Amino acid sequence: MDKTRYYDTIQSPIGDLMLISDGKALTGLYMNNEKHAARRATAIRNKKMLKHPRAQLQAYLDGDLREFELPLAAEGTPFQQRVWRALCDIPYGETISYGELARRIGQPTASRAVGLANGRNPIAIVVPCHRVIGANGSLTGYGGGLARKRWLLAHESKNSVI
Repeated sequence: MDKTRYYDTIQSPIGDLMLISDGKALTGLYMNNEKHAARRATAIRNKKMLKHPRAQLQAYLDGDLREFELPLAAEGTPFQQRVWRALCDIPYGETISYGELARRIGQPTASRAVGLANGRNPIAIVVPCHRVIGANGSLTGYGGGLARKRWLLAHESKNSVI
């Protein structure tokens, strides 16, 4: 089985973003930080392979795209997969709490586990983990940092269709 991975980067208002693909689907979208340098080191840079994901991400950042249409292949446990699928059902420009997300996957008492799965989402922005907030409406932890989460939520709010 071929485990070749491809990557490319895109500059954005929230810093450089790194896209990772297995050649068929997007497997990662990471904020620029050293934590993910190993992923880039084991991948081959390929702008052509990631042209379509880059174009959609750029359209999102420009405020012209509200729903991504990309094949995704995030690696995770069955529980994480359920959480990540549910994240994709949160509409652009809206937020929900961790408790609500737990209810949506049929495990209303699993808000902490949902939070952990949310934090392990390997395809940031496209799988919109930034749309999950605290029960009291506060911005809670975000792998890319709260400043990026704040920017993403403000960006979507500003570009939402009324």
